[in-house]
Amino acid sequence: MWEAVVSCNQIYDGKFFYAVKTTGIFCRPSCKSKTPNHKNICFFETATEAMNQGFRPCKRCKPDLQVDIFDPHLEIVEQTKNYLEHHYQEKIMLHTLALKIGISQYYLNRIFKEKTGFTPHMYLENIRIEKARGLLLSTAYSSTEICFQVGYNNFSSFYRQFKKLSGCSPNQYRTKKEWKDFNCETNKK
Repeated sequence: MWEAVVSCNQIYDGKFFYAVKTTGIFCRPSCKSKTPNHKNICFFETATEAMNQGFRPCKRCKPDLQVDIFDPHLEIVEQTKNYLEHHYQEKIMLHTLALKIGISQYYLNRIFKEKTGFTPHMYLENIRIEKARGLLLSTAYSSTEICFQVGYNNFSSFYRQFKKLSGCSPNQYRTKKEWKDFNCETNKK
């Protein structure tokens, strides 16, 4: 167990927990906090046992959550996605988004891309275009009106991004009736 703590081995998460007597905090074996002195730790089979002995959960690895493996980066990604999905109509700059999430813009961009394959900006563009597609199919709004409703400041940016992600123009997308059989690529000719 000591070796698992020293190496921050994620395989042992959920199998045991360790507590540091000098700090009063307990952690998962994979916790990236500073390795404690061996003589200051004790081991527990469950988080409940550690809490019953008066130890409080680590804020970094959150051992009190009922998951075997906790990835703090996933929390950052979920907060970012949630914010973008609820504020897609607004002008969102990376530094503003990073301030809302509470981390540096470099770290946010790196973690988000590592976990999703997209930068926050690319994810935002996908949300906006998906919303635009829905409006094109369900409303009589013009492409220009939809452009501004989904958060674009000018039509040319909207048109370029829509065509890039959909393979066709907004009007071509709207005029097709059978979307299941429609492939925008065939309309590029």
